[in-house]
Amino acid sequence: MNTPGHSQGHNSHDASSHMGTPGQGVGNMATPGEGPSGSSSPPVPHIRIVPHLDAPRSLHFDVVDKDVPEGFVLKIGRFTDKQALPNRVTFKSKVVSRGHAEIYTENGKFYIRDTKSSSGTFLNHARLSPPGVESKPTQLKDGDVVQLGVDYQGGTQEIYRCVKMRLELNRSWQQQANPFRMNTLKVIRSLTTATAASATDCCICLFRIASFQSLFVAPCSHVYHYKCIRPLLIANHPGFLCPLCRTFADLEDSVEIDDPIEEDVPAE
Repeated sequence: MNTPGHSQGHNSHDASSHMGTPGQGVGNMATPGEGPSGSSSPPVPHIRIVPHLDAPRSLHFDVVDKDVPEGFVLKIGRFTDKQALPNRVTFKSKVVSRGHAEIYTENGKFYIRDTKSSSGTFLNHARLSPPGVESKPTQLKDGDVVQLGVDYQGGTQEIYRCVKMRLELNRSWQQQANPFRMNTLKVIRSLTTATAASATDCCICLFRIASFQSLFVAPCSHVYHYKCIRPLLIANHPGFLCPLCRTFADLEDSVEIDDPIEEDVPAE
């Protein structure tokens, strides 16, 4: 396995993807992003790092959403006042080392390694290496839970809490327009009329979503009765983990964004 430091000069796209098959002329050359057979080239590996909500006192942090092409190293560590760099992910916790861990990709797969941290990097509760020792690269999978450090003095103060994160790998499709989201918008709009009927049920109480009810629509477009979802909303606010699709959302994210999905849905 090549480490990221030795991957210079390698391109994530195979050179053959830009050439025609043997015997073909220039006029038959494959279009950019397509292989000899016309198939699309592999997408750039994508990672979304969200807080792991397993306790009311979990350290909250902003969602990290990045492409990680081969040769790009995501450096994880403690927050400093220095200028933020595009390849650095930092946390305001004193149990996290300045250079704590690294995440990178190789052959489309994600890997993590501890970079001699003092308080440790844990992957699904297993420590990667002893204090001050660099770990071997370990492959990551979608849904893995990574913990940086351990709580100091019980973590009563936020600055001394460990960082628990859940990794969403190559889930860009969840953030894109799809028929389900468009249909949800139609359903919610129809609920503003007194004669509307909805085929949607609340997955918590199993009763129907209907007019004149207090509703909560998650960013993933799943709909719940507010009285049913309220305990989950206040338990880890502003973090929210959808009970249906397990997608994390920051309920205090900015809403000053034009939604192209909504513009495509005609009003009933």
